[in-house]
Amino acid sequence: MGRFLIIPDRENIEESLGLCLEYGLSFELNDFMRPEVLDDEEKCREIVEKYKSFNAPVYTSHGDFYDVLIFSIDPKIAAISLERIVQSMETAKLAGAKGVIFHSNIEPFLTADVYRGNWLKKNEEVFRDICAKYPEINVYLENMFDTRPDDLANLAEVMRDVPNFGICFDYAHAFLTRTVTTPLSYWAEVLSPYIKHVHINDNDGREDLHLAVGAGVIDWTEFGQLREMYFPEASVLIETTPIEYQKKSLKYLRKIGLIK
Repeated sequence: MGRFLIIPDRENIEESLGLCLEYGLSFELNDFMRPEVLDDEEKCREIVEKYKSFNAPVYTSHGDFYDVLIFSIDPKIAAISLERIVQSMETAKLAGAKGVIFHSNIEPFLTADVYRGNWLKKNEEVFRDICAKYPEINVYLENMFDTRPDDLANLAEVMRDVPNFGICFDYAHAFLTRTVTTPLSYWAEVLSPYIKHVHINDNDGREDLHLAVGAGVIDWTEFGQLREMYFPEASVLIETTPIEYQKKSLKYLRKIGLIK
């Protein structure tokens, strides 16, 4: 089974490291997902040095995703979006991360073939180039509020020859956007050949609340079954920020047998 991860609290790093030791976890950094941080090179180096001073088990890093539209038809927007992706990759490299997560950022209500086709074409162009320039780092594209898994699956299929590209399956996002025709089992099955990383947290079925696992309405027994069937080797981030939420999530996952 794939490893589990948490988001470290840099101001309480000893407590985050304690959870890693107790449960055999690694870190996914959220420090570099904001443009104001990426633009401050000194701040980025300071953050990296702090983690390195504690020998933190950094495994992945979340890249910038705010308004990052590499498929925009406006060349200026596409250019700054690409710059943010490169900055995210550079900071991840500096931190020693083995993977970086970006978002699909598909507008779910734009379903025209021309829109989806442009999204596919531009994403393939950009991420083929990024993966070639950073062969030592995996790139994972995450479903944001996509209403179907097909677009991500199509992209991953045409990039199947790129070994360091894959899908980050955000289970809570899929739960929020599931329908009668796109249940969670369909999401998992369609994306299963390409899933390398997973994000989990809980919610109320209406909003992306990032609650502790087990504190919302998601059926985690079903998640365990789908994980075992479709993506057992994928790494899994417990994507809640407060340490108390992380502790509750870990205790719950241990109780239902999903984590040792």
